Amino acid sequence: MKSKTFYAAMLAAGLLSFSACNQSTKQQSTNMTDSTTVGQLPVASGFEKTIDGKATKLYLLKNSKGVQAAITNYGGRLVSMVVPDKKGTMVDVVAGPGSVSDYEDAKSNYYGALIGRYGNRIGKAKFTLEGKEYKLPANDHENTLHGGKEGFDVKVWDAKQVDDHTLELSYTSVDGEQGFPGTLKTTVTYKLTDDNALEIIYNATTDKTTVVNLTNHAYYNLNGCGSGSILKHTLQLAADNITPVDKTLIPTGKITTVQGTPFDFRKATTIGARINEGDEQLKSGQGYDHNFVLNQHTLQTPIATVQGDVSGIVMEIFTEEPGIQFYSGNFMKGDYKFKGDKKDDNRTAFALETQHFPDSPNKPSFPSTELKPGQTYKTTTIYKFSVK
Repeated sequence: MKSKTFYAAMLAAGLLSFSACNQSTKQQSTNMTDSTTVGQLPVASGFEKTIDGKATKLYLLKNSKGVQAAITNYGGRLVSMVVPDKKGTMVDVVAGPGSVSDYEDAKSNYYGALIGRYGNRIGKAKFTLEGKEYKLPANDHENTLHGGKEGFDVKVWDAKQVDDHTLELSYTSVDGEQGFPGTLKTTVTYKLTDDNALEIIYNATTDKTTVVNLTNHAYYNLNGCGSGSILKHTLQLAADNITPVDKTLIPTGKITTVQGTPFDFRKATTIGARINEGDEQLKSGQGYDHNFVLNQHTLQTPIATVQGDVSGIVMEIFTEEPGIQFYSGNFMKGDYKFKGDKKDDNRTAFALETQHFPDSPNKPSFPSTELKPGQTYKTTTIYKFSVK
């Protein structure tokens, strides 16, 4: 699926794709104080529940450096990532709720979740594959967002804790689920390494030709969950181009350079430096909520780097995917509970989701998301933490 022909096409034309992560439209400002929040794992009992007849639980990963990650099998969600800041204080950099019930309440925001079958949007909730049209549930106006009304984010995954630093999650999506063809067997492995990196390894197979685009929708604040605005975080992205979206947030198919626009993060820039400029694409997303087409890269080269302005925590992202969705928390409204009795106030967290492009099933020029019987969908993304 990750064809080398894409990079040839990218070098010839370039691509950068915009697509919103969230379907809300109202913004609110936050009154929270910018500071570093000390990390503390949520109480495990808050994740013990039965949903659709299956038990949910909180799983803990740890490495030799004292770094810890917490994951629940409800939606395969990354709940916490506790890493040291520049003073050695442990900080939970994953923003989100602190119990399964709170995640259920906030499910429309996809906090921390594994997304499937298709991350991001499919235009007009339909696509044609091998001459047959497939209709999907529309859950974002006329479009399908993040796999439909009942995507992977609300499923209880089967979990196997392999060892102290590895968790394997699996889920079988039956033929026709949310309108997608084929029985898709998916395995996602979270692995915490001793160099303070969280690896997410995705695998999937199908018995019928289908489309697949898996990602993780964790929200981050590198000063700590609930610590305030992320607008002073610095961001660098290895992306020369974008594909702009129409008013329904579906890619137009055009290719646009980031040169001279607020989307040029090729040099480290604060997230808030240009977020309120009058760019039409910024207006569409009410800030950054767009898929950046990554320059040619390997899994050994970081394609994104973010640094917390207070904590000094640096997050580098490595991926085999051709795109990354940058969402600056524009539609967070303070409606839902976060860990530590905080709220999901406006722009107090960001997401960087590695992926194939939105609406690829309807855009033949985009890298293919088709998966056929006998093939294996396999892709890895790594989030690595350090300090500066």
